[in-house]
Amino acid sequence: MQKLHRKQQQWMPIAFLAPAVILFSVYVIFPIVQSVWLSFYQWDGLGEKTFVGFGNYIELFQDGQFWTAFVNNIYWLIFFMLAPPIGLLLALFLNQKMMGIRFVKAMFFFPFVISQVVVGLVFSWFYDPSFGLFNKFIELFGFQPIAVLSDPNVVTFGIIAAGLWPQIAYCMILYLTGLNNLNPDQIEAARLDGAYGWKMLRHVILPQLKPATFIAIVVTVIGALRSFDLVATMTSGGPFGSSSVLAYFMYEQSIFNYRVGYGAAIATVLFLMMDIYIAYFLWRMLKSEKA
Repeated sequence: MQKLHRKQQQWMPIAFLAPAVILFSVYVIFPIVQSVWLSFYQWDGLGEKTFVGFGNYIELFQDGQFWTAFVNNIYWLIFFMLAPPIGLLLALFLNQKMMGIRFVKAMFFFPFVISQVVVGLVFSWFYDPSFGLFNKFIELFGFQPIAVLSDPNVVTFGIIAAGLWPQIAYCMILYLTGLNNLNPDQIEAARLDGAYGWKMLRHVILPQLKPATFIAIVVTVIGALRSFDLVATMTSGGPFGSSSVLAYFMYEQSIFNYRVGYGAAIATVLFLMMDIYIAYFLWRMLKSEKA
């Protein structure tokens, strides 16, 4: 009877995990493997597949548009890293008990719950050189109107600013949740030891917010590298492909140019970028925890 009970205990976790593992394999692992496999073929999405080996990758690394999209994704990644610290500052500011604070929190969180397409449309109007609030504002300081979405030199940064708006709101909510789950005993002990302000934040609060920081950074990295909605809504990769990113470039090649294999190669490169960055961050985090 004890043996049977032990076997049940051993198999019970597997039985509970099995449905989730099967679903994850079917809807995540299999598509990833299939995408990598397709990247070695030339295929229009309908006819016969032609094996080309690393041909798609060789062409990809010789494609100027790919490098433009790649560099733009690096810009997205760098500037999106502003979202976690700004979200933390907002969370610290909003984590107070005062009249009307719930309404203020709702206003700060509002950008995250609206569609990315709506965000794109709002910022397209905001940047409009004729009636946009952005140009009306800079005119107050004597600057000439700027056609942000028509200038190849600034268009990417304009779209990144639009993307940061909801991303900061998401990071803020993560940190607010973390602040509500802080250990009050540790905070009280730190106060008794004379820790206030920056010392309290650095030595007591931030270590307890590591799980929230990890989620915020991982989600921010994924959001930066899979940026698509705003580019498609605001510029469609223009002008002259200057605002294109890898996700949009992949979509453009696969859907409009009927080059599914080439699009799969772009997707594979994007997936590797994401994996390398997140793996590096995980390694740094585990190393700091061990230290």
